[in-house]
Amino acid sequence: MTQDRRQLALVATVVAGVAIAPALLGNFGVSLLNDIGIGALVALGLVLLTGVGGATSFGQAAFVGIAAYASAWLTTKQGMSPWIGLLFALGLTGTAALVIGSLTLRLGGHFLPLSTIAWGLSIALLFGNVDALGRHTGLSNIPPLHLAGWSLADPRAMYYLIWAIVGLAFLFSHNVLQSRSGRAIRSLRGGSILMASVGADAFRVRLALFVMAALLAGVAGWLYAHMNRFVSPSPFDVRASIEFLLMAVAGGLGHLGGAIVGAAAVLVMKNGLQDVLPLLTTRAGQLEAVAFAVLFLLLLHYARGGVMGFVARWTRGRFAPSAPLALPAAEPLPRRTLPARGQPLLSVRGAVKRFGGLIAVNEVSFDVRAGEIVGLIGPNGAGKSTMFNLVTGAAALTRGEVHFLGQDVTGLAQRQIASRGMARTFQHVKLRPHMSLLDNVALGAHGRTRAGMLAAGLRLDRGEEAQILAEAHRQLARIGLAGRAHELAGSLPLGTQRILEIARALAADPVLLVLDEPAAGLRRKEKQELGELLRKLRAEGVTILIVEHDMDFVMKLVDRLVVMNFGSKLTEGLPAEVRANPEVQAAYLGGSVIAAAPRAGKSVASPTEVSAGAAMEQPRRVAAGGM
Repeated sequence: MTQDRRQLALVATVVAGVAIAPALLGNFGVSLLNDIGIGALVALGLVLLTGVGGATSFGQAAFVGIAAYASAWLTTKQGMSPWIGLLFALGLTGTAALVIGSLTLRLGGHFLPLSTIAWGLSIALLFGNVDALGRHTGLSNIPPLHLAGWSLADPRAMYYLIWAIVGLAFLFSHNVLQSRSGRAIRSLRGGSILMASVGADAFRVRLALFVMAALLAGVAGWLYAHMNRFVSPSPFDVRASIEFLLMAVAGGLGHLGGAIVGAAAVLVMKNGLQDVLPLLTTRAGQLEAVAFAVLFLLLLHYARGGVMGFVARWTRGRFAPSAPLALPAAEPLPRRTLPARGQPLLSVRGAVKRFGGLIAVNEVSFDVRAGEIVGLIGPNGAGKSTMFNLVTGAAALTRGEVHFLGQDVTGLAQRQIASRGMARTFQHVKLRPHMSLLDNVALGAHGRTRAGMLAAGLRLDRGEEAQILAEAHRQLARIGLAGRAHELAGSLPLGTQRILEIARALAADPVLLVLDEPAAGLRRKEKQELGELLRKLRAEGVTILIVEHDMDFVMKLVDRLVVMNFGSKLTEGLPAEVRANPEVQAAYLGGSVIAAAPRAGKSVASPTEVSAGAAMEQPRRVAAGGM
């Protein structure tokens, strides 16, 4: 059996098993599967939010409660249909998530999880202190669901609705992760600077993901209310949120299927403990929490990847496609019109950057014209990296101006500058190691496309997605990695990762390509290939600003050099002029080299010639000096 058929057979087996389960199980088993399905919806949102997006939430049960109470109140107090209750519940849950996320998602580190605990506690307390919601006694007599005149009051009837919704939610989530929005979500752990460099707003992506996770919890709350036909505050407190998070962790935060596996493991274990502990002790209620904690600690110690982590390692390669999927034919993405060669492109005037009392950049000015390669060099501590960040918008100027394509971009955010045609790489490579080469490069085209999560989940973005993947494949072919498109980026050596970063930058269709030490870690042949690629890009009209330590590489490549030292511009000019400049030699070598006493029959080289020779013939010494 081929791998493709194995994958199809596995999916068919799972669907068939879900379909026939009610016929094989008693009422308790069906009710348990209903609870697992509802828990899986909440855990799915946490897999996306925490496992993929990197934002931990201890408040998802509150969103379940908001939706459950919203539909319960509308149907019991206002006499409306539960299906209208669904719309009302999702609207209220989404609005609450939007407000809460806007206030809390900018918090970093441990402050975000702490804030989710705070609003998780407050919302549960609110339910118990509002008369219209029945206070602590809750709301009862919630009407059951009806579908086409068929009552879903029976757990077996409700079972098929719950698991149909679970299936659709998983399909929607899978589609999102395999899209433009999904690549942005999977890149959130790379940091906001990486996101901004491809024209994405990390906060907006995280907020959209937060709302999506809340809406999944909202659907679960609506199902819970009309399945149990009673709601009270206790099922929606922080303890329930911790249980939902435990489901996601136990199943595997890195896998969508971990939501179902984790929900099943936790709920089956919980019911098992409730059956077994009373036989062993009279304090079963107290020991249940202890037993749960011990099992959780064992899980974290022996299986940090969850159950699906084990499964993934065991099935690695068995259910993968037998061959990489062929990319569909697609029209190329629209391209920018590059400015005429020699036209002013980037202008920096009087740039100053202070960090408290430290002046990192002091009154630096220089220009970059279209169609040239300009090198920015200097010893360690010269201010090159700071200047680099000021140009790209990653850091704000204390004083001065930066003009790009004739427009003042001084106060613009990095993503806004990137969207205007300035693409960059990083001194410390910023790739997503668990994404394929193709997806890493496709991320670079984020700013050139527009499809969002809803379009992706409903597969309305297929045309645009085909264009993105075709562009990414073209850039991989450009750097000689097309045959490795489906490998993981983390498996590449450092030098190849740097080349891959350039391909990602090229996918943005840049006017100005800003490279931070692109030759670091490359072998001699790789450097030669990189130089040929950059010269080819220059011939095509792409302008390049490069920070590099390898003097030999830079001198043979660039059209002009800008030299910085102690935060100020030391000099600017052609490579030969800069090489012969005594001040540059002194900056790199710590002072002019004094000529030795002449020997008989030997001519004496000038200090300038000796310094220039040392700088060019000892690139390792120069690098150690800290360009």
